[in-house]
Amino acid sequence: MLFTGSSASRHSSTAHQPAGSTVPKVGGWRYYAIEQPKAVCLANRHMAAGSGDIHIGIFEWRVVMDVKLPKRAQVVIVGGGIIGASTAYHLACRGWTDVVLLEKNQLTSGTTWHAAGLVTQARGTHATREVVQRSLAIFKSLERDTGFSTGFVQTGTMNLATSPERLQELRHQASVVRGNGIEARLLDVEQTLELHPLLNPDGLHGSLLFPGDGRGSATDTTISLIRGARQRRVQVLEGVEVLDVTTAQGRVTGVRTAQGDIEAEYVVNATGMWGREFGAKAGVDVPLQALAHYYVVTEAIAGLPRNLPTVKSGDEYAYIKDEAGALMVGFFEPGSYVWGSRGIPENKGFVQLPEDWDHLGPYYEKIMHRMPVLEDARIRLHFCGPESFTPDGQYHLGEAPRLRNYFVAAGFNSVGFLSGPGAGSVLADWIIDGRSPLDMPETDLGRVQRHETNRRFLAQRVLETLDESYEVHWPFQQRTTARPLRISPLHRRTEEAGAVFGELAGWERANWYAPSGMERRYEYSFDRPNWFEQSAAEHRAVREGVGVIDTSSFGKLLVQGRDAVRVLQRVSVNDLYTEPGRITYTQWLNEHGGIESDVTITRLAEDRFLVLSGPATVNRDLAHLERAIGDDDFCTVADVSGTMAMLAVMGPHARRLLQPLTDMDLSADGFPFGTSTEIDLGLGFVRATRVTYVGELGWELLIPADIAQHVWDVLFDAGQDLGIKPVGYHAMNSLRTEKAYRSWGHDISAGDNPLEAGLGFTVKWDKPGGFIGRDALLKAKDAGISRRLVQFLLNDPGPLLFHDEPIFRDGDLVGRVASAQYGHTLGAAVALGWVSAPEAVHRHWFQEGSYEIEVAGRRVPAHASLRPLYDPKSERPKS
Repeated sequence: MLFTGSSASRHSSTAHQPAGSTVPKVGGWRYYAIEQPKAVCLANRHMAAGSGDIHIGIFEWRVVMDVKLPKRAQVVIVGGGIIGASTAYHLACRGWTDVVLLEKNQLTSGTTWHAAGLVTQARGTHATREVVQRSLAIFKSLERDTGFSTGFVQTGTMNLATSPERLQELRHQASVVRGNGIEARLLDVEQTLELHPLLNPDGLHGSLLFPGDGRGSATDTTISLIRGARQRRVQVLEGVEVLDVTTAQGRVTGVRTAQGDIEAEYVVNATGMWGREFGAKAGVDVPLQALAHYYVVTEAIAGLPRNLPTVKSGDEYAYIKDEAGALMVGFFEPGSYVWGSRGIPENKGFVQLPEDWDHLGPYYEKIMHRMPVLEDARIRLHFCGPESFTPDGQYHLGEAPRLRNYFVAAGFNSVGFLSGPGAGSVLADWIIDGRSPLDMPETDLGRVQRHETNRRFLAQRVLETLDESYEVHWPFQQRTTARPLRISPLHRRTEEAGAVFGELAGWERANWYAPSGMERRYEYSFDRPNWFEQSAAEHRAVREGVGVIDTSSFGKLLVQGRDAVRVLQRVSVNDLYTEPGRITYTQWLNEHGGIESDVTITRLAEDRFLVLSGPATVNRDLAHLERAIGDDDFCTVADVSGTMAMLAVMGPHARRLLQPLTDMDLSADGFPFGTSTEIDLGLGFVRATRVTYVGELGWELLIPADIAQHVWDVLFDAGQDLGIKPVGYHAMNSLRTEKAYRSWGHDISAGDNPLEAGLGFTVKWDKPGGFIGRDALLKAKDAGISRRLVQFLLNDPGPLLFHDEPIFRDGDLVGRVASAQYGHTLGAAVALGWVSAPEAVHRHWFQEGSYEIEVAGRRVPAHASLRPLYDPKSERPKS
């Protein structure tokens, strides 16, 4: 067939062709010959003279193809963009050649064809930066394997600071990426202009240079990946629409197409902006939404230097790169619009959306001021195309939680080209090895909430994702759209108490409480924010008196049936054979010994258990538990999270507060730590559990929703003389971090085992029947530990820590911060961080040596400990 290049390859002098092939140009468009018989691509280019603008009409495709589908394949990949192509290529490179890639239109016809071609390593998390580093290696090596270039050129990227706040963000970013081994250099204004003399220095404070970044052609890269896959006997078929995914007993069995069915062990959803609709065919939630996304290409500019660093100016919502003597200017501007909210047209390829100069004009004027050469440059192309964005700004990569062997790689938030080759290699490794080679809880589909696939929710939330893309990324930044949705039964009471709400998994949660007269809003900062002192007071109330936290958003799974204990024993490392009325802290592992869940389980009766999970993890925990229930197990599990409120009453005065309100004996002997039972409280009954997540004496109260406000009133009426305070989630996190309590998805996840995470005390090696992951964990134990989760306390009380800051031991980079908060009791920023040793070593190695944590370019000495720095013997909760 004949195949059109991407927007980048149309204009770029770096576009290459297969060895020995002829690459015709028609009317300025470049076409590529691909070995695919009886397929013809026709494209029309329409030019409007007079204004200097070029208007490109929608491509017209005519495909005449005799498709012969195989009856079966080991893997079926649906989607012929860069990510599907990369997955096919990397599966084949590892010897899995029984692979079929199906594209309903033409290769790259979704969003790949109009990718701008930027390769930037400054992603938001450690793992997503690792994905781009994988991509970089592929860009540089692929041509040697396939004979077809990716068009990659290493030019560097220069992120501009046009405000003091932006410069502060870049300082933090420079330190954070160092934890991935990424080179980043802060430049002053003079150095910035020396590297990019076309910039206007007005208002410029400096820049952050990533020398290893570059640019390439998305179409060239995709074609090269496809060629490499085909050379290894992967079948790539165009014009084949997958109508449905077939399943049986909770796993995929194949796909159904208009040309016939294909049996398959694995199915990969790499359908790009069609990912939500295609996922729904198999009952898999894939929240994403296509938005209008703009860029402009100028005509040739005389004397323009070649291969200048790409410029990204967040405050001007734009990036600029030179292209074949011209400039491409792309935008991540506020105020985009949703396209295809009710569903992307199934057979629509190479989509171009209407121009909108009324919208784009003001942003173009801003960037013209930053780069004056644009003022006299004629515009050759004003392009608007759809790009898919997700509610949280992270893409979806991994296995569906409730459908085995169904993998998703979609929703890449306009970074599909630079992430795609690496994401495909991750997915191939995951499919073959049965686990991800990278620890990526942020992209896990288990994080998805059902409401996030609602088109009205998506229409609001993903617009905010794009709106915020080029803004300063503040610590503790809160989303504001599509709220409120899920509210606690105690929402009114917390609001009356001064709550400033954040949102997690759709839940409105009190993050901190503003005193009377203080405005209830966030003022973001990389230094101490406006809520710092209020949260400190809440922290001290728990440490010194009594505080009450509305934890109603926590997940609650009711597990019951004759075999409930057997199922829970199978998944839990701890022993669930306890008396009713006891609570057990445990992890659930995968077969490789990695931590899939971190939960507490209350035995309500012989055949009933209540699993407490986090609000963002309850869906994946539910799916994990459902998978563990065998065909012969008489056991059910239900999510009952919204049926009851929950309050954590914590602090040294917790017993003094609660005892007069109940007939139950709450003494240390009468109500030992780890006990859970129903008690009378006020005029009703609640389930009280003596446990803690903040390191103090306290009880968690599970309360019927209909009496929740009554219980709140009883507590606060009785607690006035004790100085009772409502406490928010910021304080709860500072309290738990001081006590070194772990948080799944931040400190621990599926790539970590309990021994590394310091949770070996929960593992009951010899319990009857063992547990999932036991053999792998035993091997890890025998091999010895070469990485540990360590607690750190900065020696300097001034700096704040957030996450991903690099950790140095005796001057060598050894790890990164996983989570952090200010420790108001310990008197400085406190963190949990992963530290790696050169080989298996004794446990004391991890706290010996001289440690420093780099914060915004400054290395700050820190104290390391494997034991909690606050109350290391856990005497206070058990008093």
